[in-house]
Formats: sequence, C-alpha cells, structure tokens
Amino acid sequence: MPRPNKPKRVKREPVCDSFFPKGRAEQCHEIEMSVEEYETLRLLDYEGMTQAECAQEMGIARATVQSLYTEARKKTARFLVEAAGLRIRGGNF
Repeated sequence: MPRPNKPKRVKREPVCDSFFPKGRAEQCHEIEMSVEEYETLRLLDYEGMTQAECAQEMGIARATVQSLYTEARKKTARFLVEAAGLRIRGGNF
C-alpha cells in the first residue's frame, strides 16, 4: 500500500493560471502543471532559494522538491518548445 500524499504548503498561488499562444488558443494542446510544481519553480528560480530552503518552506522532503522541480522544468520546456498552452491548477496543498 503506497504512502498517503502529504499536503504541501503553498504561500502564493499564481496570479495568472493559464497561458496560451496568441491566436492559437483553440488549436494547441494543453500542458497541466500543479500548483506545487509552480511553487517549487517560484521558490527556486524566482526567489533564489536552495532546495533545502524550499523544502523547509513547503514542509516537505528535499527529495520531493527535487522531483517537483524536475517535472516543472520539463513541463515549462515543453510549453515553450511546442508552443502549447499551459494551465496551472490542482495538486495537494
């Protein structure tokens, strides 16, 4: 039986939760990023925290931060390269 998913602390939800290429919103596919993945990107890249500081801020293990960050970076890269839509929602926070 898997361990229960521990809720993460999120200090700031995104101001804008969806991004779509101009003039192609109906034609592009959508990538979904969780609020926790967004928060990890915000804390590490925007705020300049270390993974250990981010883990403490969110109340989770550093390994979980690393996993969330890896997924968030992959989704951000796909969003940019494929000119896809990005929607930030959901998660356990």
